[in-house]
Amino acid sequence: MPDFCAAYGCSNRRCLQTRQRGITFHSFPKDGERRRQWEVALRWKNFVVTNRTMICSEHFKAGDFDRTGQTVRLKAGVRPTIFSFPAHLQKVIRTRTTATSRRADDCLSEPNEPGAAGERCKEQKSPATDHAYGLPACPKYIKAKLDAASARIRKLEREKSDAMKREMRAKECIQSLLKELKDKNLITEELNDDLERYSDLPVHLLS
Repeated sequence: MPDFCAAYGCSNRRCLQTRQRGITFHSFPKDGERRRQWEVALRWKNFVVTNRTMICSEHFKAGDFDRTGQTVRLKAGVRPTIFSFPAHLQKVIRTRTTATSRRADDCLSEPNEPGAAGERCKEQKSPATDHAYGLPACPKYIKAKLDAASARIRKLEREKSDAMKREMRAKECIQSLLKELKDKNLITEELNDDLERYSDLPVHLLS
């Protein structure tokens, strides 16, 4: 299954084309606080990180990378900062500096479902719901799972079609052989009729 970038509006996935463009993919930090910083930076609502969640290099600054080794790595402590958010997510109005206003800003900065932009946050986040256990995973991860399932279905359909073609060729071969034996008077009419009845059976029943 290919790795997709989890950033808002980004369609990059790990493949030959992105590798040729110099795009690299990086996993979320294992440290809880740093991972939380990355989650907040993405501004996904109800975002749940998995072991397969990746962010591509286009969302980091040039100075965030360590290119001294054979592989491109991120420097310690960096986080993604380059995104293409829509206007309603970029605009952040701060009129108060209390803890309540900060929680409201965090809520309004998260992408909502279509038609929900501008709604007030009706519930405050609590430590028990910060991890959002049981909530839907990243949309790109779900899309990857659906793509894999679709590919599996297409493969099974091709295998079924190939099997039907092989069965058709086998039946044609049997019919041709019977005709040849009959033309050479090597079988009787009665035996030929019996064999023709068997030739209509599925090939796997004759094996």
